[in-house]
Amino acid sequence: MGKATAARIAKRGGSVIIADLSSSDGDAVAKEIGPNVMFVPTDVTNTDNIREGVRLGKERFGLINGLVNCAGIAIGMKTLDNKGVAHSLEEFSKVIQVNLVGTFNAIRVLSEEMATNTPTEGGERGVIINTASVAAFEGQRGQAAYSASKGGIVGMTIPIARDLAKYGIRVNTVAPGLFMTPLLAGLPEKVQVALAKTVPFPQKLGVPDEYAHLVESIMDNPMMNGETIRIDGALRMQP
Repeated sequence: MGKATAARIAKRGGSVIIADLSSSDGDAVAKEIGPNVMFVPTDVTNTDNIREGVRLGKERFGLINGLVNCAGIAIGMKTLDNKGVAHSLEEFSKVIQVNLVGTFNAIRVLSEEMATNTPTEGGERGVIINTASVAAFEGQRGQAAYSASKGGIVGMTIPIARDLAKYGIRVNTVAPGLFMTPLLAGLPEKVQVALAKTVPFPQKLGVPDEYAHLVESIMDNPMMNGETIRIDGALRMQP
């Protein structure tokens, strides 16, 4: 989803900083997308990494006026497993740290930078878009950690939008349903087909560019602020 978003922004003539783990293929992706795309190795839980990305991005592009939070991890673990053994607290904390705390860490650092931008004619200095999930609303069995992290992102969207309103920075969240991410792409085809059939319409798995299209629309629309938007084909997850 992050790659598709970077590609859409670059196609529109925008400049993009891809911030991902040093172990990722971010450098190759940046070169693949185009000359106005750079990669900065980043762990979203590490403030120094994020600040370094801001420094390098400003050095190359002049200013930063957008942030799309796509970093996230997921586990499947019940509160009590079939043998009555409790959920690992370490694993729960790790998901919260990356998905929720990491998202907020990027928001707080980037909004501090955006607040120094010269406002547009409409008074806007920047836009922030977070990624939650339909699991924030209908978490399935084994998704306590993931749902809590994504529910936290949904919950902090409106207060952060209100906090940053005086600076002309908009904040929104996208909550995708079943999308063809690397996680789902690795499943057997029959499983993918079965999952697609649970989506009312269109009866298919979403593709990353559909997510990126929504992100682009939010960026373009100055009245979109403080909102969480589901993009799920009317899917409501079953237990």
